[in-house]
Amino acid sequence: MNIAQVAAQRYTTKAFDPSRKIAADDLAALRTLLRNAPSSVNSQPWHFVIAGSDAAKGRIAATLSADFPYNEPKVRNASQVVVLCARESLDEGHLAAILAQEEADGRFANAEAKAAQAKGRAFYVGLHQQQLQDEASWMDRQVYLALGTLLLGAGALGIDACPIEGFSPEAVDEALGLKAKGLRSRVMVALGYRSEDDFNARLPKSRLPESAVISEI
Repeated sequence: MNIAQVAAQRYTTKAFDPSRKIAADDLAALRTLLRNAPSSVNSQPWHFVIAGSDAAKGRIAATLSADFPYNEPKVRNASQVVVLCARESLDEGHLAAILAQEEADGRFANAEAKAAQAKGRAFYVGLHQQQLQDEASWMDRQVYLALGTLLLGAGALGIDACPIEGFSPEAVDEALGLKAKGLRSRVMVALGYRSEDDFNARLPKSRLPESAVISEI
């Protein structure tokens, strides 16, 4: 199945089969996809929390019961749930860690190349922190790049997914102790395999025609 066929297939679900679990090799592949997701100026302003045990999923599900009860069974019945988080800020420590990793990975031919990378990234970080003052929104957009990478990758592996925005970030942050780690939950993805009871899986995928969403100039 090529990538266009994967995109055209329906690998999203509204109901999971709790008896089916994602294999360890496929989980490792999904972790690799998240780690290698693209981000603006390689800022990597994220952290991904993966809940696989019933107890861990239960901590997340408990935050949904009051205001988002329709999402609670998705979390409880999924094989894994990924909470995609943004950092509170792109601080100097994080930027230094990225630069050190890039150097360790052999991305710089010399000291001048390293300095140029640091300067270029600092420019964009400063632009969003000081001039545009939209750092949080900018980081959130990077998290959604990782979301798209995860969803397409899951589809390529034949894994069903359900992206979830219907939750209280404040409640999830508290349940998982994210604030103390300088993180904010932005979106969740339940992963696993669809239940035979999932009405959505029997419906055809529906999108606007190509002519309505793509133009050539």
